[in-house]
Amino acid sequence: MTFGAQQQTVDSGPPRRSRARRIVPLVVAVWVVLEVWLLTLVAGAAGGWTVFALLAGGVIAGSYVIKRAGRRAWQRLTQSLQTPGAAPAPAPEEGGGNALTMLGGLLLMVPGLISDVAGLLCLFPPTRALLRGSLGRRLRRPGTLGEAFQQAQQAQRTRMGEGKVVQGEVIREDAPPAPRPGDPQLPR
Repeated sequence: MTFGAQQQTVDSGPPRRSRARRIVPLVVAVWVVLEVWLLTLVAGAAGGWTVFALLAGGVIAGSYVIKRAGRRAWQRLTQSLQTPGAAPAPAPEEGGGNALTMLGGLLLMVPGLISDVAGLLCLFPPTRALLRGSLGRRLRRPGTLGEAFQQAQQAQRTRMGEGKVVQGEVIREDAPPAPRPGDPQLPR
């Protein structure tokens, strides 16, 4: 004997995963295998101490690059805060920001030779300009990451006073109204 109606659900199978969620683990696994294979080739040709020196040099160079870019970003922030109402101006020699410089430093710190080459590509000005242009176009394209980037830019403009401001009043209705003096009291 059952009480109430039974609900039948239509199962359409397991939830579908996006293409990126299927491909990214495969790409990371292939990347790690290539890094290890390349390091063993270099170790066989030049010796283990050479590989150790390359990896240690990458960590030291990457930490220096990140520290330097962070210091530049901090200086730009303090300069923009000292002049009230002014938006932080991009530094001309950086081309607008430190994101690719910091990414290059991080890639240098990751153990491996392929990541070191990718980090160096992020650090040299001609390749950094090419990467910035292609990444900028990709981020402005419709899609989840591009839309998130545009929403973040809009939120920054709003904080700077350039966005659309809607005047209004907040009315909270989640609290129960206070009892009036003439109302009967309910038992508790």
